[in-house]
Amino acid sequence: MPETYAKKVGTRTKPLTLQTPPQSSEFTMHVEEKDGAEVLVCTVGKTVLHYQLRVIADLHAMLKKHGDWMELGSADEQKPAKDGTVEAWARSPKNPVKGWYGLKKGYRGRVGMYLPPLLEHLGLAEVTHQARGNQMRAK
Repeated sequence: MPETYAKKVGTRTKPLTLQTPPQSSEFTMHVEEKDGAEVLVCTVGKTVLHYQLRVIADLHAMLKKHGDWMELGSADEQKPAKDGTVEAWARSPKNPVKGWYGLKKGYRGRVGMYLPPLLEHLGLAEVTHQARGNQMRAK
């Protein structure tokens, strides 16, 4: 992933503030080093989720290849993801990391909720902002 994306996401002391696709809640994102690798840190209230930083570039590439709108399908790790959604792709053994992009056991889901606003902020995707059933596509 180009280093410029990591710099646009924010730091622990100056995180990026975003809103969920329905624009009903705020959360923050930043990049920090964990176990010798840069990771994406998403903070929602007191809950902290960690994702592989490469999810930004991998999701953008998948959306470009998909070529059309794709349902987000956000779900917690413990719940199944609807087939054909961003969330299902982020857990699939067929994605570039061959499984979960989430790094914290029990909190590996919700890629379909928290990554689309980040890609939109970075100018990589368009995201719908309805109360339910949101979608995204690559720019």
